Amino acid sequence: MSTVPPETEAEILAELRRLRARVPQLTGALAASADGFVLAQDSAAVGAESVAALTAAALGVAQRLSDCTGQGAFRELLVRGEDGYVATYAAGMVAVLTLTAEPRVNVGRLHLEARRSSLRIAELIDQTLGRRGPGEPPG
Repeated sequence: MSTVPPETEAEILAELRRLRARVPQLTGALAASADGFVLAQDSAAVGAESVAALTAAALGVAQRLSDCTGQGAFRELLVRGEDGYVATYAAGMVAVLTLTAEPRVNVGRLHLEARRSSLRIAELIDQTLGRRGPGEPPG
C-alpha cells in the first residue's frame, strides 16, 4: 500500500534500483513512510509491509534515543547481524530508507550511497507533498 502517487512511487523505485546498482551487495531496498507504510520497494524478499512496520517501530526508538542523549535529530541506524546488515536512513521528515546488505558490504560505501539516495527520496516526497493543498492527506 503506497501513500504516494504512482508517478512518485515509480521515481522512488528508480532511485532504489540505482542505489542497488551502485552497491551490488545490497539484498533489498525499501522506502517507507515514517509511520510504516511502504512507498516503494526493490527486493525479491516478501514481507515489505512487515519490514516497513518494524522500521517505523525502530525509528521511534532511535528518535527517542537520539533526543534523550542530546545527539539531535535522527539521521541513521545500522544493525549488524550474523548474516548481514540492516540500515535505516532518514529521508526527510516523513520517510525512511531501509536497506539490507550482505555481510561483506563496504559499510562506508553503503553509508555514502544511501545518504545520497535518502536525500533524493526526500526531494521526491517533498515535491509530492508540495503539490497537495494544506491538510490534504497523502495518496
